[in-house]
Amino acid sequence: MDSGNPQCAADIVDLRSDTVTSPTDTMFEAMRRAPLGDDSRDGDPTVRALEQRAADLTGKAAALFVPSGTMGNLLAMLAHGARGGEVFSDAGAHLFNSEIGSVVTIAGLVPRPVPSYRGAMQEDALGQAIHAASSAGRPRPALIWMETSHNGAGGTVPPLAHMARVHALGRDNRIAVHVDGARLFNAAVALGVSAQEIAAHADSLMFCVSKGLSAPVGSLLVGDAALIAQARAFRRFVGGNMRQAGVIAAASLVALDTMIARLRDDHESAGQLARGLAWLDPAIAEPGHVQTNILRIDVSGSTQSAADWASRLKTQGILVQASGASQLRLVTHRHIDRAAVERTLLAFSAVVPKA
Repeated sequence: MDSGNPQCAADIVDLRSDTVTSPTDTMFEAMRRAPLGDDSRDGDPTVRALEQRAADLTGKAAALFVPSGTMGNLLAMLAHGARGGEVFSDAGAHLFNSEIGSVVTIAGLVPRPVPSYRGAMQEDALGQAIHAASSAGRPRPALIWMETSHNGAGGTVPPLAHMARVHALGRDNRIAVHVDGARLFNAAVALGVSAQEIAAHADSLMFCVSKGLSAPVGSLLVGDAALIAQARAFRRFVGGNMRQAGVIAAASLVALDTMIARLRDDHESAGQLARGLAWLDPAIAEPGHVQTNILRIDVSGSTQSAADWASRLKTQGILVQASGASQLRLVTHRHIDRAAVERTLLAFSAVVPKA
């Protein structure tokens, strides 16, 4: 597989996110050769091919190419026509922690956090919350939200059986279910199933091509034809229409064709990191909790804040993300090889005793 232009230079190991991945040489060549059109007028042929590919992969009737996952999620909220209602999700969801402005200000939804375990909502608590929202004097139930893989919970993947029960609960109460599948294919690889088997438990779903799949930019929203038609209109409303977007869609097609299977390598790298860190200090990492390419490090038992840890690691050439006062996030991707894992562990070994 061609390497593109890795962001991790010889002196830097960048574990802040899988969004730092660079396009491959094959992607750059596809971008150069892509047939183009005005996507907001007559349509861009490469964008249309990507949307069809996304729909086929997820078993949905239609798809819409958007600049970002946040926009894809916003369009789902708008297209489900739920303004003024409650959206149910776990408190640690990306929706509530990083997209709350869109939820409240633009979509006009009322956030309703539901108790959860490792990113999966407690089903009894969700049912009770829906029942309470159906009573007089409360905003009506509007949307149920799941996330897979779950960023805040350390890349965990809700079981398909759980997703099926949540979807059934939504169906029984006539509430649409949306899945934030920014890292959908990481979840599919971890479960050993197709993306379509996950998407079957959602009325709409968003996934990104700009994370571990290494495309430069973009996400896809999938659902039935009516929903996507509404979302397309709302995309114009929020300023998301693009012109010759086939330039970036071409890279996304290559990503979907060539980069999914190799995600298991990223999962293994995250597992190696977790095992090595647990050997250094069992209190900071739990290898058994690592399912995909995200590793959450707990530094609450040290005398240093997460920001201090990140600063110390940066002096060793290791970039990580401080999440709150006592947690670090490490995300593996195709630029993190075995040598980068070993170098990261060596850097942590220098930092752990001081912390």
